[in-house]
Amino acid sequence: MGIGESLLPEFDREMASTRKTLERVPDDKFDWKPHAKSASMLELAHHLAHLPWWGGLAIGSDSFDFAPEGTPMKLPETKSTAEVLSWFDENVATTRQAIAGASDDEFSKPWTLFFNKRKIMTKSKAEVLRDFMLSHSIHHRAQLGVYLRLNDIPLPMIYGPTADENPFG
Repeated sequence: MGIGESLLPEFDREMASTRKTLERVPDDKFDWKPHAKSASMLELAHHLAHLPWWGGLAIGSDSFDFAPEGTPMKLPETKSTAEVLSWFDENVATTRQAIAGASDDEFSKPWTLFFNKRKIMTKSKAEVLRDFMLSHSIHHRAQLGVYLRLNDIPLPMIYGPTADENPFG
């Protein structure tokens, strides 16, 4: 079994769980945040929708400069949960296709992230997928779960039952 083939089940499972969580974000709570230093619910959902994009980018290139002239790249604006989900689905599909089509040699190649020509990190493309994209997504999905709970929005099952979804109870 190749690297891509072994990554796809995990990728599919985590992206499906992230989508279930994003589906719960109500449009009327976009501005809500638990603390002044926290991202808003929309900012967090938007970030989660964007994260899968990095996987396809890493597989299809050797590096990326997030702010090539000192100005960070502009991301699409999303104004509804439906738009967040559409963008997420597009990014997931692109990255899934890239994973499925990449050779083991491609996954072993280094990929570098720059910010205004300053190197931020270099990792193998497989590490970028696991660490920078999947683990990062899981972290922020959990954070969004806390946001949902604090707003009395039912949490979906991810790795097991929640107080809101329990097939055993």
